[in-house]
Amino acid sequence: MAFSNKAVDCLGSKHYRLYFQKDGHLVSPFHDIELWADKEKGIANMVVEIPKGTRAKLEISKGDGLNPIKQDIKDGKLRYINEKYPYPFNYGAFPQTWENPKLKDERTQAFGDNDPLDVVEIGSKIHKTGDIIKVKVLGTYAMIDAGETDWKIVAIDVTDENADKYNDCNDIPKEKLDAVFTFLRDYKTPAINEFAFGGELKNKAFALKVTEETYDEWHKLITGKLPAKCEKYDIKVESTQLNKAEVPSVITAEQAETLVIQQFTNYLRAKQ
Repeated sequence: MAFSNKAVDCLGSKHYRLYFQKDGHLVSPFHDIELWADKEKGIANMVVEIPKGTRAKLEISKGDGLNPIKQDIKDGKLRYINEKYPYPFNYGAFPQTWENPKLKDERTQAFGDNDPLDVVEIGSKIHKTGDIIKVKVLGTYAMIDAGETDWKIVAIDVTDENADKYNDCNDIPKEKLDAVFTFLRDYKTPAINEFAFGGELKNKAFALKVTEETYDEWHKLITGKLPAKCEKYDIKVESTQLNKAEVPSVITAEQAETLVIQQFTNYLRAKQ
């Protein structure tokens, strides 16, 4: 897969949007990148949103056409996490997954957070926003964020020097896990995030099950079995790559270009 990015404005602007291309054609990182690189081996494709060592809260936009990456806005301001806690890992999401906000997870007793499945990549490399990397699933934390289930899959880049050594959650050194857990718990200081299972990192099999469950919910959404808009969410589900016979919201390459041109036009008008 030959992916690249196309940006509207620069990071640090409310108009910043990072779009994705595959072989020169616009795609959605939410819908058009395959989840599994090698399902049998538990290797998935991760969309990197936030590079290790940075503070800008970047995320795949569910509400924009083609779902570009943008910076989160809170109280009218661009969102940055606490300066004491830059991300100690690469952070991103699994494409083709969705935590359904109308579905209560009996294990956590909380509804989904309406986002793609979050991924913490614990390797040594610093990846860029918009990179798509293959990662090995190792385990998952069940964070409870504002009363919602917010799974955090822990994974490692398959090209990392330690990738062959880490095959399940018990293979990860304690000091590395402690750093991950402490960040997830404290990065909203003074607020403290809560966790199901007493903060236990659940194993690879558990994490793979969660990943498959969120894939199933995404599949219901993209195929129209669940509405793209209701009282709890409003998601843009345009796809340029999926099977048109199965997915009602497939758009042409020309329609995709029009979406990006409109975003760029809005940016230019705001600058005048």
